[in-house]
Amino acid sequence: MKAMVLEKVGAPLKLVDRPDPMPGTGEIRLKVEACAVCRTDLHVIDGDLRHPNLPLIPGHEIVGIVDSVGKGVARSRVGRRVGVPWLGRD
Repeated sequence: MKAMVLEKVGAPLKLVDRPDPMPGTGEIRLKVEACAVCRTDLHVIDGDLRHPNLPLIPGHEIVGIVDSVGKGVARSRVGRRVGVPWLGRD
């Protein structure tokens, strides 16, 4: 997968290739269609929020297509378009 990664606070994001993650039990994987970088992400990038866990991929408001599911998730979920809010629940 391609990802924009923050490796150092205050540095530009870097486009990198990473292995596709595999979903664990009860998880899904999305092919991301759109991802918003919000003000919180910019605070992290600019160094306004201390001690981020680097490297990190900013963006937590996502829309995409389910392309893989982990154990315990119905295969019928594959192909669905979903949105991921910044606040979620189990």
